[in-house]
Amino acid sequence: MELGAFSISLAVADIAASRDFYEQFGFEVVGGDPSEGWQILRNGDHTIGLFQGMFETNILTFNPGWDSQARPLGAFTDVRELQRQLKARGVQLVSEADEDGTGPASFVAIDPDGNPVLVDQHV
Repeated sequence: MELGAFSISLAVADIAASRDFYEQFGFEVVGGDPSEGWQILRNGDHTIGLFQGMFETNILTFNPGWDSQARPLGAFTDVRELQRQLKARGVQLVSEADEDGTGPASFVAIDPDGNPVLVDQHV
């Protein structure tokens, strides 16, 4: 099962302090708007999303259709197909993509420890 690019979306209390902290590890800002409460940082193939006031918990995020640099892939497994496969395996979803739709969509599952897993297709 190809899930696309992986990142961690962190629920942060102070986006500037978090950005400054991760910059010490070599991460650089590659997107987002801190005035809107979010920024994306990258170090090589590693991506961290900082989100202030948007989530209550950290989220594991997969992006079908993107490579690790958020560039669209020529071929990929659509989020709706991934959703069908996971549901067929018995995975319970807390939100679902419209299976009749096309293009951007997402779904969320919760792992056994309560961690949200977001599969979020942007293409």
